[in-house]
Amino acid sequence: MSSPEVSRSGKPAVVAHRGASGEVAEHTLGAYELALEQGADGLECDIRLTADHQLVCIHDRTIERVSDGVGAVSEMTLAQLREHDFGSWHSGTPAQVLTLDELLTLTLDWHRPVRLFIETKHPVRYGSLVETQLLEKLHEYGVATPPSADHSRAVVISFSSAGVWRIRRSTPMLPTILLGDSARIIGGTAATAVGATGVGPSVQTLRTHPELVDRAAASGRVTYCWTVDDQEDVQLCADLGVRWVATNYPARVRDWLVTAY
Repeated sequence: MSSPEVSRSGKPAVVAHRGASGEVAEHTLGAYELALEQGADGLECDIRLTADHQLVCIHDRTIERVSDGVGAVSEMTLAQLREHDFGSWHSGTPAQVLTLDELLTLTLDWHRPVRLFIETKHPVRYGSLVETQLLEKLHEYGVATPPSADHSRAVVISFSSAGVWRIRRSTPMLPTILLGDSARIIGGTAATAVGATGVGPSVQTLRTHPELVDRAAASGRVTYCWTVDDQEDVQLCADLGVRWVATNYPARVRDWLVTAY
């Protein structure tokens, strides 16, 4: 599995938020395959640890919203999670829970370079073990120590400044993004204190504080904006110079950017 440089252009790159989750059930193999087929530049996922310490792609602490089962992810083994359907609730197509192993394999084996944005969730039962297990997995796939941030196939993102710091301390060349829904957090000293290579405001925050993009650039950081599904917001991100836009609808956002440019 090679790690060529991911191409960069003057317009924002499109990240499929939990896959093409506006069309297919989030965090399923089908959602990510569709996003790749639609030409997404990056994929985004949330990870959690199961009771047997397997990394799975699930946003919520529990599985009620996205499956036909109930229970906390941290209290269930991977085998137990496999007993439930994680796809029919959205599009009627059954799907198993997706592991980070499966998503990494899909991403790195794709016929063109795609970047994977991996969000660690906090607070969680297992604390820092999430980052520890994630780094072990990235080392296993040969993407934990890229020659530079531009050449990295993986980016670790988190709302937890401690989580970002744990990654930066262990693998300083691996790019990281500190997420936040307030300008005070990501526009202040937090990103500097933990050494984040990027900041991740919500699109609502960016509408109110467009100066965040220039402030981030002035300190050598890129901007990753979430979750950008409306054409006006896509144009705003393009005008401001946002580097990455995370969206539930990668195909239509790519179309809008083609039209804008």
